[in-house]
Amino acid sequence: MYKKYSIYRRKNKFPIVSAVLLALIILGCIFANVITSRSPEYMDLANYTKAPCREFWFGTDTMGRDMFSCIWYGGRVSIAIGILSTVISTIAAVIYGSVSAVAGETIDTCMMRFAEIILSIPTLLLIVFLQAIMGKASVISISVVIGLTSWCAIAKIVRTEVKRLRESDYVTAAKSMGGGFFHILIRHLAPNFMASIMFMVVMNVRSAIVAESTLSFMGIGLPIDVISWGSMLSLAQNAIMTGAWWIILVPGIFLVTFLMCITNIGHWMQMKLGNTQRVL
Repeated sequence: MYKKYSIYRRKNKFPIVSAVLLALIILGCIFANVITSRSPEYMDLANYTKAPCREFWFGTDTMGRDMFSCIWYGGRVSIAIGILSTVISTIAAVIYGSVSAVAGETIDTCMMRFAEIILSIPTLLLIVFLQAIMGKASVISISVVIGLTSWCAIAKIVRTEVKRLRESDYVTAAKSMGGGFFHILIRHLAPNFMASIMFMVVMNVRSAIVAESTLSFMGIGLPIDVISWGSMLSLAQNAIMTGAWWIILVPGIFLVTFLMCITNIGHWMQMKLGNTQRVL
């Protein structure tokens, strides 16, 4: 009994290494102007495609930009897109799922069928379609597009949780005191179902960064002058042709490390939530 409990505890151990690496990357991006001495936009044509050395720690790209500066400043953009798009998708999911839960059976069914239709469409295809409608890509437009295509799965969970909670005593008391829909949602419902969707919210940050990187790699994401980890990887074709391995490897390592750290923390949160639900 004790042995099984110990094994279970070890499996649910907080991923300290992932949290430390994630914190270091985020802090490095926040204080990029402190830890870097070169502008990421400066093109040193005399030192283009230069391998990592004492002067350029991560080397330079095909346009002579310092990769060390680009990594930290580009991380700001990638992380900002991940967070902004997740905020948009979470707000949309909470409102949509809550409205569906409290609406009549017919409206609820129609809203859920619509969400399932959106889920059946490949997300990348939907993102490309919406981005083409919005025109030239920017940090805001890509964040909005990704946010508007990644809310359906969370909305289904919110709907289930709100249906479970709407008959609770505190919700009934709030209704009898004249509480409106959004008042009850924000003050009473959201605090009780937020833990159930937190895992998916965290994973949406990862998915948004992957989507932005994929779009930039395909050449339909952020313009080359807007530096992000994805736009840095868009130079991969030229890097392969010139043998400049560091142009792919350096941003690839930072991107993969960041995504793996988020994934590990997200899985820990999922297991922690499952343990809490079993206790309750």
